[in-house]
Amino acid sequence: MTQISENPYFKLFSRQKENQYKVAQTTYNQRINKLNALQRAIEFTYREQINNVLFKDLGKPKVESELSEVYQIIGDIKYIKKNLHKWIRKQKVKTPLSMLGSSSYYIYEPKGVCLIVSPWNFPFNLTFGPLISAIAAGNTAIIKPSEMTPNSSALMATIIKDIFDEEEVALVEGEVETSTELLKLPFNHIYFTGSPNVGKIVMTAAAKHLASVTLELGGKSPTIIDKSVNIKQAAKKVIWGKFLNAGQICVSPDYVLIDESVKDEFINSCIRWIEHFYSKEPKASNSYARIVTPEHFKRLVSHLENAESLNAKIITGGQHNEDSKFIAPTIITDLDKNVSLLKEEIFGPILPIVSYNTLDDAIDYINSKERPLALYVYSKNKYFVNKVIKNTRAGGTCINNNVIHYANHNLPFGGTNHSGIGKSHGFFGFKAFSNERAIVKQHFFGATEFLFPPYTSFKEKLARLTIKWF
Repeated sequence: MTQISENPYFKLFSRQKENQYKVAQTTYNQRINKLNALQRAIEFTYREQINNVLFKDLGKPKVESELSEVYQIIGDIKYIKKNLHKWIRKQKVKTPLSMLGSSSYYIYEPKGVCLIVSPWNFPFNLTFGPLISAIAAGNTAIIKPSEMTPNSSALMATIIKDIFDEEEVALVEGEVETSTELLKLPFNHIYFTGSPNVGKIVMTAAAKHLASVTLELGGKSPTIIDKSVNIKQAAKKVIWGKFLNAGQICVSPDYVLIDESVKDEFINSCIRWIEHFYSKEPKASNSYARIVTPEHFKRLVSHLENAESLNAKIITGGQHNEDSKFIAPTIITDLDKNVSLLKEEIFGPILPIVSYNTLDDAIDYINSKERPLALYVYSKNKYFVNKVIKNTRAGGTCINNNVIHYANHNLPFGGTNHSGIGKSHGFFGFKAFSNERAIVKQHFFGATEFLFPPYTSFKEKLARLTIKWF
């Protein structure tokens, strides 16, 4: 305990721990008021500042900021406001006849003091999204945003301080060392969004205190394209999904598996859509974002260099500028199986294209890798689609589109195994920050009392009947 008490964030954690039961007993209206305050801040008070800092940190176009950050947060809040009254009431269930004289129900109670560690690629959305769920469930929360988007983190700190008291919600800025110190504290729940490698570190830290976790990770999300589909339209959607936020999206199409017979047609369509979306000079486009840090820029360039050293063919793009952290939308093919682009999550504007001859080949290729956060399949053939879904595993899937499943608040969002643990969004986010507490109430004499000791031959027969019929 001495070591924990010396932690620089122990006092903040202790204040939230002392306050957790008071926050847990907040009413529906009180929680809604908090969400309304956050909604006003995002939608009105700080909206322009949000767009400005996202441009400073990521070169993010205003339309992308509005759709992927502001819209998503407001949508989350509105959805929860519409449904929260149903979630926080008693959830009645049937009681078996063997428990005659009692009734059963369960309640969603808050987990307690929560840690939210958020990433840099959608800093506002992926910070306030889990916070909204935590508030709805009645928790206190400490937030650690990414140090890679400092302008966004500073503005979020201002917003949080403007709305909440520290003993309920607090935001802590800092480098990796800050996260390390926070993870030493005995939180009741940890919600982490980031890479699988860091997710393992978070899970290890949580295990020391037996804290529950929600891990929203990533991985190599494949896109399978069948020859039956409209190739031009498939290319349009893939290019949009891949190069949104310069490819820095956890559910971005990581690579394409395409029927060999339509590969050239697909590539040509992709080139035309890149030029349509971003012009022939993407560097000058006001619709195209930038890479977040010099380190990530160098990582992506090293992928390109590795691929070229193994005789891969860059079909379009490949241009880059270190000063502006610009990497052009890039399509690459003829990839050696040992190329790093096919082994590591890309998280950038590089789209490898791999051809297949049979659907079984494509499925085997996907299943040779870790289970992805998302899997996309383009086909008009129902058998083709069903076979892909039944013979693969993924956190989520879109048919004849990509990325958009994230925006449906009615769907659970999250990965499986290497791509994540637990689900979020809407009810699933509320559930992630809640404990389902089972309650049985005895109203009068219960049938089970007939089976109390001392045990007799009659009670033995009664027990057998109970097992047989109930």
